[in-house]
Amino acid sequence: MAPHTLSSEGASKIREAIDSVTSDPKTQIPGFVFVSINNQGDELIAHASGHRGADSKQAMDLESVFWIASCTKMVGGIACLQAVERGVLGLDDGEQVEKLCPELKRAKILKGFDENDRPILVEKKNKITLRMLLSHTAGFGYTFFNPEIRKFGLPKGLDEFSGDIKDIEHPLLFEPGTKWNYGTSIDWACILLERATGDSLSTYIQTNIFSPLKITNMSFFPPDEMKQHLAHMNQRYPDGHLTEREHLLRKPLYEHTDEQKKGILNSAGAGLFAQPREYVKIIAMLLNDGTCPKTRAQILKPSTIAEMFTNQIPSMPNFAREPIAAATPELTNPIPELYPQPREQEQGWGLTFMLTVHEGATGRGRNTAWWAGLANLFWWADRERGVGGMVASQILPFAGEWFCLREEGGVWANCV
Repeated sequence: MAPHTLSSEGASKIREAIDSVTSDPKTQIPGFVFVSINNQGDELIAHASGHRGADSKQAMDLESVFWIASCTKMVGGIACLQAVERGVLGLDDGEQVEKLCPELKRAKILKGFDENDRPILVEKKNKITLRMLLSHTAGFGYTFFNPEIRKFGLPKGLDEFSGDIKDIEHPLLFEPGTKWNYGTSIDWACILLERATGDSLSTYIQTNIFSPLKITNMSFFPPDEMKQHLAHMNQRYPDGHLTEREHLLRKPLYEHTDEQKKGILNSAGAGLFAQPREYVKIIAMLLNDGTCPKTRAQILKPSTIAEMFTNQIPSMPNFAREPIAAATPELTNPIPELYPQPREQEQGWGLTFMLTVHEGATGRGRNTAWWAGLANLFWWADRERGVGGMVASQILPFAGEWFCLREEGGVWANCV
């Protein structure tokens, strides 16, 4: 397949689309970065627009660093699958999971609340496996998407961004392996990895992914040089106006000694800070069957990449058509459907990301992988066409109106 290219007309339309929504930082999108790459590791376009925040006079640029939230999950999945290739972890070894993570052995299923609002918890029958964790079928959820888990944590509350492992020890929502639900599963997958290897996730990923890919501006604990380029977090209110706010994930931004870092969860679910230009190097590796097209370092075997991009839940063809609640409205809007598509088309989930099984109306190839981050970031990898990219902003709540940019007339449609 010839390397994917982008016409000057397509690049111009993308820049115009992005610039059109950053002209007013108080009511539109304060700042925005978009980078697209092909399977040869060549940037097709890299464009920054607007300001670092709604109240900032600093321009957003391609050096800007974003909290990438759930875009971290794909990186965590790659780390786990490297361990599977090396025989350190088994995809379907429930016994190993329970031995390494007693927390998952003792996890119970939340069946509602009694007349006194006490949680009703029942024993699970199935063992949780790494495959279930990577495909979000283990039973975990998120407090901000699920009112039942949020209620379970009251009155103290559970905060998945606290850096404390106790805040992700949620009850299960169903029998492991029987349904799909989005939550803290990838965090637990990489806790397994840490305990199996003896390395922190930060150390493991730096050694086995970032270093071979020549990635220097992605980190769970961003150094001062990265923090100087940190994009500001913004909050949109119901009337549409924006103000800057604190980051949700704050502990990694403080000054920490190595000893202090040991006590902070390296969250594979939401813990990385990154420049989009660095993140897309990982996407290029996925597009190139597991080998970095620039450094020639093999991160994963082609057979593992093929498994990642294989639908893991064929018995759940409508999983993403179930509405997702906004249990914490300041963090997320309600999501009626993850990716609108014709009702007759089945939906799929690979190992850590959603798959659009069928070719999309806006140009997606078959089995395109994609996912998003809570602060309104988005990535995709289309192996059929050999193109992918990342869209990055820092706005809460999630699933705002800017998602139109990825579809008709926006960045996606003009990249293919």
